[in-house]
Amino acid sequence: MYKVLLVDDERIILDGISSFIQWESLGTNLIGTAKNGMEAFRIIEEQQPDIVISDIKMPGMNGLELVKKTNAVYPDIRFIMLSGFAEFDYAKQAMQYGVKHYLLKPCNEQAIIDAMIEIMDAFDQQQNKEQFVLEMKERLEQVLPYAKEQLLKEFVTRDMYGSRDLAYYQRIFRLEWNDPTVKLLLIQLEGNFDYEHMFAIKNISEQLLEHIILSCTIEDYILIIIEDTREEFLHIQIENIRNTFFKYYQLDTTIAVSESGKLFQVKRLYEEALECLQHRFYLGEGTIITKADISYKAEIDQTVLRYNEQAFCLLVKSGRWDDAKKELAIFFMQLLEMRLEIQTTKSYVIDLFNAMIRICHPEQMKAYFGHISQLLELETIRQMQNLFEAIAKEMTLQFYEQNKHTHSAIIQKALHTVEEQIGNPDLSLNYVAQEELFMSADYLGKLFKKEVGERFSNYVSKVRMDRAMEMIRNDSDVKVFELAEKLGYSDSQYFSQVFKRQTGCTPSEYKKESFPWI
Repeated sequence: MYKVLLVDDERIILDGISSFIQWESLGTNLIGTAKNGMEAFRIIEEQQPDIVISDIKMPGMNGLELVKKTNAVYPDIRFIMLSGFAEFDYAKQAMQYGVKHYLLKPCNEQAIIDAMIEIMDAFDQQQNKEQFVLEMKERLEQVLPYAKEQLLKEFVTRDMYGSRDLAYYQRIFRLEWNDPTVKLLLIQLEGNFDYEHMFAIKNISEQLLEHIILSCTIEDYILIIIEDTREEFLHIQIENIRNTFFKYYQLDTTIAVSESGKLFQVKRLYEEALECLQHRFYLGEGTIITKADISYKAEIDQTVLRYNEQAFCLLVKSGRWDDAKKELAIFFMQLLEMRLEIQTTKSYVIDLFNAMIRICHPEQMKAYFGHISQLLELETIRQMQNLFEAIAKEMTLQFYEQNKHTHSAIIQKALHTVEEQIGNPDLSLNYVAQEELFMSADYLGKLFKKEVGERFSNYVSKVRMDRAMEMIRNDSDVKVFELAEKLGYSDSQYFSQVFKRQTGCTPSEYKKESFPWI
């Protein structure tokens, strides 16, 4: 309720207004009355009313002085001024302090009520506006970290951005940069790792590194931009990250460090760090690699194979043999078309083979090492491809079985939740992950797609449409809006659109096909 204070030196007016107006029914509370401005200001200091109804001409401190003094301390308090014709000049002065309601005596209670309602409406509008702005700020704060990550991904993977674009996004995302000199860290997890391990190393890095500007994940890498610092100090921080992560997860990490540069050069720094990371086979896993570590490399032929080994290894590790086979065919086709010197071609094959077997369990990796000499002894690229393909298929199917057993309990729980809550309008990947499984929605989505073969949202739609068709077949009188409501759709028209997209006909058409005699 809004608090109201009534001020007038005439007792009869105070009593009349106090008794005739039904304060509570208006959503107000009359907190008190005062005979003059001095008494009123003491009450204002103690209780801070929302609205003050005051006479202008009073002894001691008049209404105009009360408005002025109150406005200096409590500018949000609103006044309704009561006065006679002769005091209009006072009213004009009161308007300078935001007083918009001036009522001539004598005035009935309805005029006062109308003025209060207008003020309360203004209060409500202001509160709604402030609440809207607050909600928008909260939503922005929630979205901002993801937007920053996407910004970094865009800058390192595309050529179209420059310093002007960077300044623009800096303004948009409220990033306090002063054209710093930066370095880029690219972190690669070694061995058998899952998506949560990537998030863990990212969080550990953000806690232990100083002066981080942006960070994100790109494919199997964690990318971090920091302000340039002394190399010795940076290496100490990186070792702390590696040791802390290994302590909790027993997984090693290789970290590439770029040279220094400006933020708008981040794409070049990223490519430089990628080049460093590709040399972990020669320099050893679980190391820190800088450009100085690979500067010994001699000039080579400009014809260099460009191939994303991490993408291929991820397919193998995910158990997706059909896709892995296609990637492997592309790799060997490129080698065949390039016609490089034989030993160079074999070195590319061995590099990819080593990358592939490194994702296995250490005992399996030792067994696969024996095939390296066999690959080197083969005389044609086709023979190498056939052997490589056979080993890759064996590994991929092993991962498929391993992943299936590891994740089946999680996915079975998710499928059970879908069956049990198919009519829940809030049923979504986020809901199941957070409310039922207590895990990352992104991780659950990837597991679900890998095991079930389709996205969670698509699966839910199919189950709902199958249930809808079953309900139609069981009840020829069922209405479309009833189907929509029972299956979690608030909009029956949208439900019909989804039904037609899934089945090729509308619910009404399907009902006619099921019951042609209707």
